[in-house]
Amino acid sequence: MKQINWAELKSGTDIRGVAIEGKDTVNLTDEAIDAIVRAFCYRLATDLHKKQLTVAVGHDSRLSAERISKCVISALTNSGCNVLFTGLSSTPSMFMLLKEPEFAADASIMITASHLPFDKNGLKFFTLEGGAEGKDISEILNLARQGKSLSGSGSVRYVNYIDRYSESLVKLVREKTGKEFPLSGKKIIVDAGNGAGGFYVEKVLKPLGADTQGSQFLDPDGTFPNHIPNPEDKTAMQSVCKRALETKADFAIIFDTDVDRAGAVDKSGEEINRNKLIALISAILLSEQSGATIVTDSVTSDGLTNFIESRGGKHRRFKRGYKNVIDEAKRLCAEGVYAPLAIETSGHAALKENYFLDDGAYLVTRILIKLAQLSDEGKDIADLISDLPQPKEAAEIRLGFTPLGKEDFKNYGNAIIEKIRTAIPHEKHISLADNSFEGVRMNFDASHGDGWALVRMSLHEPILPVNFESNSTGGCLNIAKALLSLLSPYQDKLDLTNLKNYISQE
Repeated sequence: MKQINWAELKSGTDIRGVAIEGKDTVNLTDEAIDAIVRAFCYRLATDLHKKQLTVAVGHDSRLSAERISKCVISALTNSGCNVLFTGLSSTPSMFMLLKEPEFAADASIMITASHLPFDKNGLKFFTLEGGAEGKDISEILNLARQGKSLSGSGSVRYVNYIDRYSESLVKLVREKTGKEFPLSGKKIIVDAGNGAGGFYVEKVLKPLGADTQGSQFLDPDGTFPNHIPNPEDKTAMQSVCKRALETKADFAIIFDTDVDRAGAVDKSGEEINRNKLIALISAILLSEQSGATIVTDSVTSDGLTNFIESRGGKHRRFKRGYKNVIDEAKRLCAEGVYAPLAIETSGHAALKENYFLDDGAYLVTRILIKLAQLSDEGKDIADLISDLPQPKEAAEIRLGFTPLGKEDFKNYGNAIIEKIRTAIPHEKHISLADNSFEGVRMNFDASHGDGWALVRMSLHEPILPVNFESNSTGGCLNIAKALLSLLSPYQDKLDLTNLKNYISQE
């Protein structure tokens, strides 16, 4: 049996690996899955002081889902666990099942790799307290390496939980609007990207009275033949925007593969994504209770800050990574600060009222409630963010490392960031931004870029992403030139090709 490289299977708070043979060798093998799931059971039983566990298992539409499901279920039953198999599911529904006393489940495992290519797959673990943290994954992998496991004989029962989950969303909309069919007369379409989100049409929108004709790519297909199921992907967003215009939709929704993220499109065909999506749900929450603190990741715009503050809220810009923003919102709430929303520009959105679970379906359901209410007043959902300040220009450049820099890219990257932070106070036209919790964020005065830039380390890759925005035409070029000057001393370890190409093309 091939030696298992346990470390390479860790991806933040998940297990992820190659599941289908192709350009890369499969490392998410049957043996690896069996050992990891057995280790999870061993740890869970120890933590809960229980001899027999009940664990739910679900999967998205990936081609490897059937193989991995069999492996997971086998490992669970041979560990003495009773299994609730939910089949095709969304990631958020796998956590919500744990909140249903009827099932008495101790944990759940979702088989997914989110928006990654079709040959990848992975495992997400949930307990009653929430999703696994990075340290939990490290411990599970360490136990798997040691071969820790339980023995026994468990049972398997199929549970159609996605119906029940959908019914809870329908009930929420009806309670908030006071109507049986609050979306009657509205054309609302969904692009599921052939992931797991197709259920939202039949099980949520149609029962609420929406006209969903024109929805696309609802059938699960793990080859993802039409586009990557990812609201951040340009091709995916162009596809749903085009479809919204073709069908004259009042609102369009796009989900990622496992439905923990979402994006949207308004009736004019304009995407509601990134800062716009954050502004929209923030406006809804702040209209319900002023003074809220909205926690976002580090790459959000200054215009968003102004928008949130104009609505009586506070903007807490924190670290990139959905678990980081969620944990920060939880921390604030524990200190007595009202922080109802933790949201990333990627579309990961977690509301306090929903266990701080990042759930794309819940997010758009909350938006649809407001859409129905505004419709009764003769208004449109896009009206809520019509005054969101938009930058004239915006860009993201991803800088890699040279062969010398790749040797120890994390330390090199962080050292470069600290050197830039030290250099900025000596620059005439650049200043450090307040409350910068990740990388180094800097402001450029009106005559030298009229905007801001953020240089940070990628969470998982040997990449130094650089985001910048300007309020003036040509401002991003000025910012890029200033960044090149700041970063040039480190080009022996940092590959500046992409930044130089951006400048030459402008």
